[in-house]
Amino acid sequence: MIVIDYDKCCWKEGACTECGCFGGGGGCCDGCAEACPVEAITRQDRVVIDADACTDCSACVDACEHDALTLE
Repeated sequence: MIVIDYDKCCWKEGACTECGCFGGGGGCCDGCAEACPVEAITRQDRVVIDADACTDCSACVDACEHDALTLE
C-alpha cells in the first residue's frame, strides 16, 4: 500500500506549492501521477490514490522528489 505524507507533498489545495501549476504537466508536477502506469493517482485538492487500481509498483515513490510517498 502506498502511503502519502501530506506534510511533505508539494500538492496542496489544488495546486503545486513549488511552481504554482495546476497539474497541467511541466515543472515539478511531472511526478507521482505521471509515473503511475495504471493511472491510480489523481490530483484534486490533494493527491489521491485509488487503492483498488494501485498495483504497489512503487513508480510513484521513485518519482516523488519530496519523499512524500512510501510503500508499506
